Amino acid sequence: MSKKVVLHYFNGRGKMESVRWLLAVAGVEFEEVFLTKREQYEKLLNDGVLMFQQVPFVEIDGMQLVQSKAILNYIAGKYNLYGKDLKERALIDMYTEGAIDLMDQIITLPFTPPENKQKQLGNIEEKAKDRYLPAFEKGLKNSQFLVGNQLSRADVHLLEVILMLQELFPTILSTFPKIQAFQEKMKALPTVSKFLQPGSARKSPPDEAYLKTVKEVLSHFFK
Repeated sequence: MSKKVVLHYFNGRGKMESVRWLLAVAGVEFEEVFLTKREQYEKLLNDGVLMFQQVPFVEIDGMQLVQSKAILNYIAGKYNLYGKDLKERALIDMYTEGAIDLMDQIITLPFTPPENKQKQLGNIEEKAKDRYLPAFEKGLKNSQFLVGNQLSRADVHLLEVILMLQELFPTILSTFPKIQAFQEKMKALPTVSKFLQPGSARKSPPDEAYLKTVKEVLSHFFK
């Protein structure tokens, strides 16, 4: 097994993008194996590396990790992005789960039937403005970080999700000054700045080619 970190997923965001973000912010180099054919997925199944027959799948430290939360927890713990104690970790988990809840709604949007997309967009915008962003704004009231006095995975996930939101709703942060300031500070971090540059491993918003590949490789999910 390779000593390098290897990500097995599609050439798109999906559930792997948060993994890419955490590794990039931690300054960890990784390789990617893109799933483009059904046969590749079936080989992973036959090799017995997909515990629950799902990707993302990550090779790291001699382990074969699946389930995105487990992967993210491991990376955050290894690279000091998980707080200084259990109490901070619990707070980080709360913010993280909120950010991922919102991200999941955005991730599934491209797969929504055309006749339902506008309604789903409206739901995402409403929940972001009324439920999620106010909580993050409050969390940043007295600190540049969501938890404690150092960068954590919660901050990384927040940056990722607000950038996704801005792609859909460019002015959505207009009434959230603390989040705006947070975004600028995060973008100035060297590893973040590098990941935001063209040519990095950061993926673009999903296009038709990505959707077609996912539906072909995971055809059993789309019957």
